[in-house]
Amino acid sequence: MLDVEGLAAGYGRVPVIQDISLKLRRGEAIAILGANGAGKSTMLRAISALLSRAAGTVRLAGDDVTGLSAERLVAAGLSHVAEGRRLFRKLSVEQNLELGLYALNPPAEMIAERREEAYELFPMLRQKAQQPAGSLSGGQQQMLCIAQALTRHPKVIMLDEPSLGLAPILVEEVFRTLEKVRRAGQAILLVEQVVERTLAFVDFAYVLQNGRIVSKGTPAELASADVVRRAYLGEAVAVVDHA
Repeated sequence: MLDVEGLAAGYGRVPVIQDISLKLRRGEAIAILGANGAGKSTMLRAISALLSRAAGTVRLAGDDVTGLSAERLVAAGLSHVAEGRRLFRKLSVEQNLELGLYALNPPAEMIAERREEAYELFPMLRQKAQQPAGSLSGGQQQMLCIAQALTRHPKVIMLDEPSLGLAPILVEEVFRTLEKVRRAGQAILLVEQVVERTLAFVDFAYVLQNGRIVSKGTPAELASADVVRRAYLGEAVAVVDHA
């Protein structure tokens, strides 16, 4: 579904990520783990063309989409839920959902259909449809961000630290939301720092340190691997492949 090979990117002349390669299959959830500053958000921005790439290729559903703009990638089926719950806080929940379809320039019938799909998946949003998005709790806002991305029927949804700044009970609410998304057959690429809960959710994970993948494997393999702890503590580690 998503195939990234040899990806490199940075800011100006400063490289941040180098030689990133990963694969995500239909209906699969994978995680990118790593400490702050490891390059996780930069990697997502480079994949979604929000940041220029210095090298590498990106394929989506078998098609080479390396040269597409961010807007055209959205239309091709890649949704990126950025860090920070980026919503129009003064607009209603319903209006925010509809804005998720903007890049597709949809007819009114499609807007109504996709909005109803979101409400069926997340009944809470229907209950609060006319409330300002800014009045929702942090967990509810994250749910709205995910629903907004799903209105575009993406092939792949990428999420950048959806639990950031949330209380533990709301973190669990976010992961329950992601479980619904995966059960619907969605492919998920998740960047997170809540390691234990993330490994309980995903099928496969990569560990990023200093802009490079230093380990990868199943949750069971990585949960018992010292490389994960060392990466989060900022200690240099050798590349380990558990796959």
